Amino acid sequence: MANPNDISLRHALATLGYRGNRALRGAPAEFAEFKAGTTTRTPVAILAHVGDLLDWALSIVSGKQAWNNAKPLPWDQEVARFFTALEALDRRLTTTETLPCSANQLFQGPMADALTHIGQISMLRRLSGHPAGGENFFIAEITEGRVGTDQAKPIREFD
Repeated sequence: MANPNDISLRHALATLGYRGNRALRGAPAEFAEFKAGTTTRTPVAILAHVGDLLDWALSIVSGKQAWNNAKPLPWDQEVARFFTALEALDRRLTTTETLPCSANQLFQGPMADALTHIGQISMLRRLSGHPAGGENFFIAEITEGRVGTDQAKPIREFD
């Protein structure tokens, strides 16, 4: 049996990378500006916020907590920013012996928020008529350190 206290921040980042890759891959250019309603953010604005969250997490882990509201870049640049930020944070976690905060705080704040927003992007894909498709994530091949676009193929997909 697994220890219920055994959670890896790096595995959580790999999960974010896997799910993010699934939500972002193959999105048509017009998806970036899709509006589900008058008060909703566009996918590119949500993805920019995710980039801000990952930058914030890196600043926390580096002991210099700082927040920045970046102006959204074009979609392809925000996608690249997402994966670059994941890689930077993962690399930092491999070289940090102790965190200046608890792992729980890092997960419950920026990392959980980023996962939530990737879910929103997935939902917006479906609403826009360009669904990313579903998958059984429980059996997905998600590996610590794999946080870029080179993700394992899905094991069990569904609509």
